Amino acid sequence: MPPIGNSQIKLLEKLCNAVSVSGNESEVRKIVLEEIKPFADEVKVDALGNVLATKKGRGAKRVGVPAPVRVMLDAHMDEVGFMLVAEDGEGIYEFKTIGGIDSRSLAGKQVVVGKDHTPGVIGAKPIHLTTSSERKRSISADSLRIDLGAGGKARPGERGTFAPNFRRVGPSLMSKALDDRLGVATLIELIKSAPSNIDLLAAFTVQEEIGLRGAKVAVQYFNPDLAIAIDATPANDLPMQYEGENTFYNTKLGLGPAIYVNNSSTIDDPRLVRFLQETAEKSKLPYQIRQPGGGGTDAGAIQKALAGIPVVSVSVPHRYTHSAMSVSRLDDWKNTLALLHAALRRITPALLKS
Repeated sequence: MPPIGNSQIKLLEKLCNAVSVSGNESEVRKIVLEEIKPFADEVKVDALGNVLATKKGRGAKRVGVPAPVRVMLDAHMDEVGFMLVAEDGEGIYEFKTIGGIDSRSLAGKQVVVGKDHTPGVIGAKPIHLTTSSERKRSISADSLRIDLGAGGKARPGERGTFAPNFRRVGPSLMSKALDDRLGVATLIELIKSAPSNIDLLAAFTVQEEIGLRGAKVAVQYFNPDLAIAIDATPANDLPMQYEGENTFYNTKLGLGPAIYVNNSSTIDDPRLVRFLQETAEKSKLPYQIRQPGGGGTDAGAIQKALAGIPVVSVSVPHRYTHSAMSVSRLDDWKNTLALLHAALRRITPALLKS
C-alpha cells in the first residue's frame, strides 16, 4: 500500500504553493513531470497542456488471457484565481475572477500575481467610509482592486491567486488550492505504485475550473474502458451552517473518501460505485457517499466522450472551497489513496460485464 509520510506531505505543500490558475498550469505541470517521468512508460504534454502518462500492465501473455483493463485516472492541475484586466495607476489593478469564487470573501486577502509571484492584497473601501446602503449590499469583484504597492508592476492579462499558505495543524491540512492538489498528489503516488493488472492512464488535466476542458481532450487520447476522477469535494459540516441541526450535507471531514453517486453533470456508474464500496468494506477502510446535487468533476466531460465511458468520482472532503484557505484531514487523504490503490488491484474485465 503506498504510504503518505513526510515526503508526500512535502510534495503536497510544493503543489499547493505553486500558482497554476486555469489556463496557465505550468508551475504544477513542471512538478508533475519531474515526479512521474521515472515511473511512467510514456509521458506526453498535449496541445492544451494536459500531462498524459501511461503505466502499462503485464498484458496478455497467453492465449485466452484478457488484456489489462484500460483505467483512466484524472486529477486537475488548475485552481481558481484572478486575471488583471486594467491598471488604475500606482500599482492598483482591476481584475476578473477565474472560476467559482465568492467575491464576499475577497477583501483583505493576500495574493500573488504573475510568474514572479509579485505580492499584493485585494483592497476594498474601509467600513469607516461606506454608507449604510453600501453595507447592506453584497460586495462585488468589480468594486475591488488588487493593490501591488506603488512599486508593484504587472500587465493586464497576467493571472494571480491567493498567496501560498500551506500548513499542517495537528490532524488537519490547510492551504489554498487543496482542490485539486490533493488529487494531483494522490495520482502521482498511484503512478509510482501502479498495480500490474491494469493499464493505468493518468491524466493531469487543465482548465477544469472553467468547464472541464482539459478532460474533454485527455479522454479522446486515452480511449479508456473506465475512468475515475480524483478531486476534492466541499464538506458542509459546520454545526451552525443552518438554523437548528445541519442535515443537508452528509459529506464530513474525518469520515473518509467521498464516493459520488450523482452531481450536476454526472450520474456515476452504479457498477463502479458498488465496486468502490465493496473494496472499502473488504479493506476495512472508511468511506462516505458524497451528497447528491450540485458541483461536479472532470467525470462530467469524460462520461459523455467517444461512445460513452463508465465513470465514478472519489474525492477528499475539505471545507471552505475556492477560498484563500481550505481545510482537510490527513487521514481522509490517506484513506482515499488506500481505497483507490486497493480498487485498482481488484479491477478485472469482469467488472464491466456485470
